[in-house]
Amino acid sequence: MEKRPAVYIMASRIKGTLYTGVTGDLIKRVYQHKNERGSRFTDRYRCKYLVYYELHEEMLNAITREKQIKGGSRQDKITLIEKMNPQWNDLYKTLL
Repeated sequence: MEKRPAVYIMASRIKGTLYTGVTGDLIKRVYQHKNERGSRFTDRYRCKYLVYYELHEEMLNAITREKQIKGGSRQDKITLIEKMNPQWNDLYKTLL
Protein backbone atom coordinates (compact mmCIF):
# COMPACT_ATOMS: atom_id res chain seq x y z
CA MET A 1 0.00 0.00 0.00
CA GLU A 2 1.33 3.43 -0.93
CA LYS A 3 1.65 6.15 1.67
CA ARG A 4 -1.43 8.35 1.61
CA PRO A 5 -3.20 10.49 4.19
CA ALA A 6 -5.71 8.38 6.10
CA VAL A 7 -8.29 8.64 8.85
CA TYR A 8 -8.58 5.51 10.95
CA ILE A 9 -10.35 4.03 13.95
CA MET A 10 -8.69 1.62 16.36
CA ALA A 11 -10.72 -0.49 18.82
CA SER A 12 -9.97 -2.48 21.95
CA ARG A 13 -12.56 -5.11 20.96
CA ILE A 14 -15.96 -5.32 19.26
CA LYS A 15 -17.88 -2.22 20.35
CA GLY A 16 -15.12 -1.51 22.87
CA THR A 17 -13.06 1.63 23.38
CA LEU A 18 -12.53 3.55 20.12
CA TYR A 19 -9.70 5.84 19.03
CA THR A 20 -9.88 8.00 15.90
CA GLY A 21 -6.70 9.32 14.33
CA VAL A 22 -5.14 10.70 11.16
CA THR A 23 -1.80 9.81 9.60
CA GLY A 24 0.28 10.06 6.45
CA ASP A 25 1.46 6.43 6.74
CA LEU A 26 -1.31 4.10 7.87
CA ILE A 27 0.72 0.88 8.00
CA LYS A 28 3.44 2.43 10.14
CA ARG A 29 0.98 4.18 12.46
CA VAL A 30 -1.14 1.08 13.09
CA TYR A 31 2.05 -0.91 13.71
CA GLN A 32 2.98 1.66 16.36
CA HIS A 33 -0.43 1.33 18.04
CA LYS A 34 -0.19 -2.46 18.02
CA ASN A 35 3.23 -2.31 19.66
CA GLU A 36 2.32 0.25 22.35
CA ARG A 37 4.17 3.10 20.67
CA GLY A 38 1.09 4.82 19.26
CA SER A 39 -0.32 7.07 21.94
CA ARG A 40 -0.93 7.02 25.66
CA PHE A 41 -4.65 6.62 25.05
CA THR A 42 -4.37 3.58 22.77
CA ASP A 43 -1.76 2.02 25.06
CA ARG A 44 -3.87 2.57 28.16
CA TYR A 45 -7.11 1.28 26.66
CA ARG A 46 -5.46 -1.39 24.49
CA CYS A 47 -6.87 -0.12 21.19
CA LYS A 48 -4.89 -2.49 18.97
CA TYR A 49 -7.36 -3.42 16.23
CA LEU A 50 -7.73 -1.37 13.05
CA VAL A 51 -11.47 -1.55 12.42
CA TYR A 52 -11.98 1.34 9.98
CA TYR A 53 -10.01 3.56 7.66
CA GLU A 54 -10.45 6.01 4.80
CA LEU A 55 -7.70 7.05 2.39
CA HIS A 56 -7.54 10.65 1.16
CA GLU A 57 -5.61 12.46 -1.55
CA GLU A 58 -4.74 15.46 0.63
CA MET A 59 -3.82 15.64 4.33
CA LEU A 60 -6.08 18.65 4.83
CA ASN A 61 -9.07 16.57 3.68
CA ALA A 62 -8.07 13.75 6.05
CA ILE A 63 -7.78 16.16 8.97
CA THR A 64 -11.17 17.69 8.18
CA ARG A 65 -12.72 14.22 8.03
CA GLU A 66 -11.06 13.18 11.31
CA LYS A 67 -12.60 16.19 13.04
CA GLN A 68 -15.99 15.32 11.55
CA ILE A 69 -15.78 11.73 12.80
CA LYS A 70 -14.52 12.79 16.25
CA GLY A 71 -17.37 15.30 16.47
CA GLY A 72 -19.95 12.59 15.92
CA SER A 73 -21.49 10.39 18.55
CA ARG A 74 -20.16 7.01 19.59
CA GLN A 75 -23.10 5.42 17.76
CA ASP A 76 -22.13 7.32 14.59
CA LYS A 77 -18.66 5.78 14.80
CA ILE A 78 -20.06 2.29 15.38
CA THR A 79 -22.38 2.70 12.38
CA LEU A 80 -19.45 3.87 10.24
CA ILE A 81 -17.34 0.89 11.29
CA GLU A 82 -20.12 -1.64 10.76
CA LYS A 83 -20.87 -0.29 7.28
CA MET A 84 -17.29 -1.05 6.19
CA ASN A 85 -16.43 -3.87 8.56
CA PRO A 86 -19.54 -5.59 10.00
CA GLN A 87 -17.50 -8.33 11.72
CA TRP A 88 -15.09 -5.83 13.34
CA ASN A 89 -12.14 -7.68 11.82
CA ASP A 90 -8.63 -6.32 12.29
CA LEU A 91 -8.04 -4.68 8.90
CA TYR A 92 -4.30 -4.28 9.45
CA LYS A 93 -3.64 -7.61 7.73
CA THR A 94 -5.39 -6.37 4.59
CA LEU A 95 -2.96 -3.44 4.32
CA LEU A 96 0.18 -5.59 4.10
